[in-house]
Amino acid sequence: MREFIYYSKSAVTTGNFNTDELMKAGRMDIVCNVIISAFFISNHTREDVKLHLIFDGPPNAPVHLIFEYDKEMSISKKDIAGLIRRMLYKLPSDPGEVRKVFPGCSIERKGFESLVKELDKQGKNVFLLDEDGADIRKMELKGNEVFIIGDQNGFPAGKRKFLKQIDKTSVGPQIYFASQVLTLINNEIDRKLK
Repeated sequence: MREFIYYSKSAVTTGNFNTDELMKAGRMDIVCNVIISAFFISNHTREDVKLHLIFDGPPNAPVHLIFEYDKEMSISKKDIAGLIRRMLYKLPSDPGEVRKVFPGCSIERKGFESLVKELDKQGKNVFLLDEDGADIRKMELKGNEVFIIGDQNGFPAGKRKFLKQIDKTSVGPQIYFASQVLTLINNEIDRKLK
């Protein structure tokens, strides 16, 4: 199972955003593109992906949304935005509760550092995408990797300090959009593990 963590400092953490103005909702348009790139390819939906979204925007941060394969997933950006909106309305008040909102879609109150530490304790190989990281093409992928990707603004100072302990990898010499990074990583995993 390939896993991704997408961190957004600005994505809103309430469901009352306008799905016609996704940029104004803390760049929810980018979040939708990340979901599309994680799961959808030309003629089907990937079944071997788990996507963690960490939203640190106002007013209820932090929020952890979990997406896993579901045959009813839609590739429409507007449908995905509507799904996120409905999930945010179901955010549990108890920090220990994981609420399954729809098939393949859960939400909880959990911060970035807690999620990364939890995945590490589960024996996952956690990597931060960084332009100075080791080339992903030279990595020996085992199928238990978790790749951390930041939003368009990167990570705040406190998160960067935490991330110093994480191994770094790179998808190449250029800096890409987050959604493109997911596509490139998926391609590398497809080539090495298939």
